[in-house]
Amino acid sequence: MFQLTAISAFQDNYIWMLQHPSHPGLAVAVDPGESAPVIDWLTEHNVELAAILVTHHHPDHTGGIAELAHANIAIYGPADSPFEAVTEPLKDEALIELLGQTLRIKTVPGHTLDHLAYFAAAGDSADTPQLFCGDTLFIGGCGRLFEGSAEQMQQAMAFFRSLPDNTQICAAHEYTLANLAFAAAVEPNNSAIQAAQKRCQQLRSKGLPTLPGRIGEEMQINPFMRYDQPEVVRTAERLSGQPLDNDAQVLAAIRQWKDRF
Repeated sequence: MFQLTAISAFQDNYIWMLQHPSHPGLAVAVDPGESAPVIDWLTEHNVELAAILVTHHHPDHTGGIAELAHANIAIYGPADSPFEAVTEPLKDEALIELLGQTLRIKTVPGHTLDHLAYFAAAGDSADTPQLFCGDTLFIGGCGRLFEGSAEQMQQAMAFFRSLPDNTQICAAHEYTLANLAFAAAVEPNNSAIQAAQKRCQQLRSKGLPTLPGRIGEEMQINPFMRYDQPEVVRTAERLSGQPLDNDAQVLAAIRQWKDRF
């Protein structure tokens, strides 16, 4: 598994820096929307940037790349992205190796049509799987549907649900407290959401990130991962004023509510 550092950027972004003991002195940056925090971190830790991972084309995920890139840096990203600086275009189910670790690529359109997730499976029983999911999955929430459909987002959530419960979720924003407030409105009787709110409020009061999350906990607290749970369905149908026929319609109804929450 990678050693993780979450670097704060802008108001609520995280740039994930990945390291591994097998490759000391090297690091990989995920979604560097700003260059200065990355450069400062690299200088402070005397580490060289080996590669960049891009989940999608939005500027707060790609804006720092031009200043960070040089001839020896591979820039991995979606094959169909409007972000033209990608040097290693990736398609669904591709495999790449970075710092001796294998990453599986999954296309997860919904937030944007070019969105990728990077999944590092556990190498052995001592390892923890890791997911770098950009703006698709957050603790307690999912990304806005700027370009994709509710059907695409629901399919992405179904993929995330298939991952091991102990998978670390390395999302790109500190949206947790707002997401959990919404989740509690969707499922007011869910004690797991209430416990997560208390724990995350304590972390934020100390200036600590709430990330990474865990897939197993999201299955208990995230309404967008719980699209087939009775209370979530009831809330979605109340919002829609009619019975809903499938999981994507449930997700669409609660996503529309979240947009104006």
